[in-house]
Amino acid sequence: MYLFHKMENYEVYRGNQWNYLNIWLILCLFPRTCVPNPSKPNFLLILADDLGIGDVGCYGNDTIRTPNIDGLAKDGVRLTQHIAVAAVCTPSRAAFLTGRYPIRSGMASSTQRQVLFWNGGSGGLPPNETTFARILCQQGYSTALVGKWHMGVNCQTRHDHCHHPLNHGFDYFYGMPFTLVNECQGTDDPELAKSLQDTYWFYTQMIIFSVFTLVIGKLTNLFPVKWKIIICLAICGLLQFISWFSSYGFTKYWNCILMRNHDITEEPMNLQKTTSNMLKEAIAFIERNKHRPFLLFVSLLHVHTPLITTEKFQGRSQHGLYGDNVEEMDWMVGRILDVVDKEELKNTTFIYFASDHGGFLEAHRGNSQLGGWNGIYKGGKGMGGWEGGIRVPGIIRWPGVLPAGTVIDEPTSLMDIYPTVVQLAGGEVPQDRVMDGHTLLPLLQGTEQHSRHEFLFHYCGVFLHAVRWHQKDSEYEHPPPADIVSNCCLLAGHILASEFSVVLSKCRVAPYGRLIMLLQYFSQKPQGPVSEEESVHVLGMV
Repeated sequence: MYLFHKMENYEVYRGNQWNYLNIWLILCLFPRTCVPNPSKPNFLLILADDLGIGDVGCYGNDTIRTPNIDGLAKDGVRLTQHIAVAAVCTPSRAAFLTGRYPIRSGMASSTQRQVLFWNGGSGGLPPNETTFARILCQQGYSTALVGKWHMGVNCQTRHDHCHHPLNHGFDYFYGMPFTLVNECQGTDDPELAKSLQDTYWFYTQMIIFSVFTLVIGKLTNLFPVKWKIIICLAICGLLQFISWFSSYGFTKYWNCILMRNHDITEEPMNLQKTTSNMLKEAIAFIERNKHRPFLLFVSLLHVHTPLITTEKFQGRSQHGLYGDNVEEMDWMVGRILDVVDKEELKNTTFIYFASDHGGFLEAHRGNSQLGGWNGIYKGGKGMGGWEGGIRVPGIIRWPGVLPAGTVIDEPTSLMDIYPTVVQLAGGEVPQDRVMDGHTLLPLLQGTEQHSRHEFLFHYCGVFLHAVRWHQKDSEYEHPPPADIVSNCCLLAGHILASEFSVVLSKCRVAPYGRLIMLLQYFSQKPQGPVSEEESVHVLGMV
């Protein structure tokens, strides 16, 4: 109506027009800055370290208290066949970050050491790998990693940071570039090349003993040895000791450090304050970014040995220091969830909780067990072909979008988080490389009933130990019992299971999830590659 006012009122109209336009612009921009956009959720990804699937209440443990993790499962979706790509840290985390098998990215080792063991090494996640953090950063997300990295730091020089989290899509990093080892605490036997350290120390002691023997013999005239020889031997012993001690005596100062972005904040790290520092950083990031979409990857140091546990939680559980550490981890998860609720982000935050692989069965201190429990599944950390090393808890919560209390018995992988997160953020997975993960959204929302994974490959380093086959088309209207479906795998080259007759008898009646165990043939065959003729022969046997 104002358009037909006479000219003397035009200036008044123009002023009103611009006021209305300003208000309209503010109202349009306000939701982008102050109200989270439900179509672009926040992401809170929590990854425990060495947590066994049997250590959590919602997966059957009734003696260790994990109410916060159990609450996540109650309000969200619990995955019963969630599989890690590897049974050790570095390759499993590489697969999680890239959505690809680590053998594709060069993060699978052909040596006995399957993980990165030095901050000063040149290995790490290649710069040309695209993490989900990088894609979300391109979509306008604020991205952060708090906790353990273990994907390398530098390539050529100590300052190039080519493998650093900030070079892989994270805007902010606070945590350990390496991983916890016994050397960080200094109370247990060393973990880094213990046999080599023992050898170095033995030779050093032998040289020292020889020098003292020759000195005493020289002074008592028992040995006609020249002082030059004794001095040369002493110098050799000193150099041997310096070589050994410089490599392993300062491990705490080289590996056990905390960084904020590119800066070292603690060297060595103060273990008594590490838990509180990590928690404060995670909470502060959420509070800083509550008005914009964010990705927070909380990579917990719990429950990796040497089990850093604050005094408040020591002696609380029925399972010694390990149980105490698990309960403290659950408390940390609860604190982070409380902040999400406090900032009214609960309904707009996609929360994921898992472990990088199974519990460490071989961790002991005297008669005390320092590793986790993998439930009914055989094996654990470092055992690539056994279920206990690769089956992990997997929980997802997104209120209002994902149905609460849902249990999914289909095979899923840590790699599946990559395409799931990227899809929800409005991005696209890379098209110039093979991606091994599949989006979980159809399974989570119930639009699909079966996993998109027909095969899941289980490597130990670069060697294939098992293949999990999940038949896509089943003659069953409903899934068969979980103990049959859980073991869809083909072991080849090296047999890592027992009681094959029992397992094989179950598999023959389970076309939904068939387990083909070629144990009778391969158990008599040396470990090594399987020829095409052998494969045809064995498949004919089955």
